[in-house]
Amino acid sequence: MAANRLPKAVQEELAAARRVMSRADQLARISASSNRTDRRYLSAEHKQANALVGDWMSEAGFKTSQDAVGNIVGEALGASANAATSRRIVLGSHLDTVPDAGRYDGMLGVLAAIEMNDVVASDYTLEIIGFGDEEGSRFGTTLMTSLARAGAWDEAWWLLQDENNRTLEQAFLDFGLSKTSVQTAARDADVYIELHIEQGPVLEAMDLPVGIVTGIAGAKRCTVTVKGLAGHAGTVPMAMRQDALVGAASCVTMTRDLALEHGLTATVGALTPKPGAVNVIAGQVEFSLDIRSLQSAEIDAYLDVWQQSARSLCAALDLTIDLEVYHDAAPALCSPDVQDAMARALDTLQLPPHRMPSGAGHDAMAMQRICPVGMLFLRCEGGLSHHPDEAVTVEDVAWGLAALRGTLKQLTTNWELG
Repeated sequence: MAANRLPKAVQEELAAARRVMSRADQLARISASSNRTDRRYLSAEHKQANALVGDWMSEAGFKTSQDAVGNIVGEALGASANAATSRRIVLGSHLDTVPDAGRYDGMLGVLAAIEMNDVVASDYTLEIIGFGDEEGSRFGTTLMTSLARAGAWDEAWWLLQDENNRTLEQAFLDFGLSKTSVQTAARDADVYIELHIEQGPVLEAMDLPVGIVTGIAGAKRCTVTVKGLAGHAGTVPMAMRQDALVGAASCVTMTRDLALEHGLTATVGALTPKPGAVNVIAGQVEFSLDIRSLQSAEIDAYLDVWQQSARSLCAALDLTIDLEVYHDAAPALCSPDVQDAMARALDTLQLPPHRMPSGAGHDAMAMQRICPVGMLFLRCEGGLSHHPDEAVTVEDVAWGLAALRGTLKQLTTNWELG
């Protein structure tokens, strides 16, 4: 859409949108790798990104600090606000990435929040946060720093190790943080709002720049092990084999079929046959199972049926199967009041208020423990994310900024949250 055909409120955000995209480019260059974006929690690159984002926060007028778990935080008080007693509106997202990442997943929400520095109502406190560990790429556990902000730090995390056998506790020390201060990262909040790229193709298919998130799907992640008997690929007759890979393959196909029947998403994303030789029948296969839905009961019902079906499939092939759940995150529903404020903001922009679920996890899941949450999704090209070709347009970022600004104005003008 030509700039002069955009709503006036969106046109007014174009300069800020270009600034957001330029800053996203700068952040993308802060990486552990010279040829891809790879920035992980408590790394030297994390520290560098915090410093740069902290400078941008300060330039925008926020009082800036780094908290006890490595989040970079900016705070702005309205003229008559009291930091201890005024309503606290929190905006943000994350600055860490997956290996070989794009430049907008997470970072867009932090950079957009900085542009909201002029929306602070007289009796509100506006806090913006660049969280440090949404992706979980270093220590394998996600949302650690947003959970800490919500007062839910888990002491068992100290023993987690990265791929170099560095413990989280040692990484804290290396980063200049104190293990004994971690609880001070927790603070109250009255609402949390996050602008994030959709990471999916729905908005693009609907030709909409922005959507309203209704909730974030809960997820169970499992490790499944199918056991059979390894043997020579040339000498064991086909009818006499206990081929664990054949059983695993049947389970993978069944995973998709059952997901379609149950109306949720289920994915096998990693599969490892052992011994893994070209001339050996697989004696054991380990694979992942990821199940997601906005309803915990739907996840549990699917998993019950899945296990019954998998056991039957494997028994028919003279195989055994075991399943271990290692991750269980409950769904997080977005506040209806915040959704309605977003819908009113989109209405003023003459944009249909399309409501949609999020199948991916976000820091809002952690913040939902302490306050109402809301999310705005921004269209991304091809729905592509967690990939270096992740792309958004300047115009869409301007739409996202206008929608976020309008939502804040709706909330601060007519506070309706309980």
